[in-house]
Amino acid sequence: MSDANGPTEAKGTAEPGSSATTDEAPLSGESAAAPESAAAGSAAAGSAAAGSAAAGSGSGAGGRRARVVLVDDHRMFRTGVQAEIGETDRTGVEVVGEAADVDQAVTVITATRPEVVLLDVHLPGGGGVEVLRRCAPLMADAEQPVRFLALSVSDAAEDVIGVIRGGARGYVTKTITGTDLVDSIFRVQDGDAVFSPRLAGFVLDAFASTDAPPVDEDLDRLTQREREVLRLIARGYAYKEIAKQLFISVKTVESHVSAVLRKLQLSNRHELTRWATARRLV
Repeated sequence: MSDANGPTEAKGTAEPGSSATTDEAPLSGESAAAPESAAAGSAAAGSAAAGSAAAGSGSGAGGRRARVVLVDDHRMFRTGVQAEIGETDRTGVEVVGEAADVDQAVTVITATRPEVVLLDVHLPGGGGVEVLRRCAPLMADAEQPVRFLALSVSDAAEDVIGVIRGGARGYVTKTITGTDLVDSIFRVQDGDAVFSPRLAGFVLDAFASTDAPPVDEDLDRLTQREREVLRLIARGYAYKEIAKQLFISVKTVESHVSAVLRKLQLSNRHELTRWATARRLV
């Protein structure tokens, strides 16, 4: 495979590579690839529109379609994945964007709003967990949620548990075949949890050893949107930044903040930040 056949980073759509390997072979390109500079892969403004326009064509995967963003700092690996799964008429998967680091990932994901993001764990700029943190409002969108599937060479327990706690719906290693990866993408799109063999045990052990958190009556008074605003306020976001993150108006943000302060009987955002930090909500 060559870069010429793979998608250009962060473009809305791309021609599938002509050197796709068979589904029986594991995904390739990781060993030969070197980390890519942060200059590659900014979002294409027309990505979402291009993806929607293409959604009516093709009959792969029994007529199902999934729009996907690839996030990995190895260009050759992204090219390999694109060649394996990106032939939309055959697989039903449309790769609508790519990114090589955290900032690029957040930009591309926000611009394209894919159904599923294939996310590497180790990325320049803070890693997959940071992408999940910054994309939390997109994951919480009830009408069009963006779901994340970790795709990494690492099978370390701390990596698996970290991204699952961050909100990823599953974790598969790069030894997965193209056929299984396509199946995993559609399962995650449906809201299922997907793991490579033995990795699920890490998650079960981690959560089984954690006592159930006590009920917080104060927090339960808040709506889901108010909790999202609360977390962003506590992280130091300005009202305009929160409005942009949550796709709402500044006036709506102000209304949510007033409601949170009233329900929690707090006076200002500084008290609100201390309250959220004490409960480890930040």
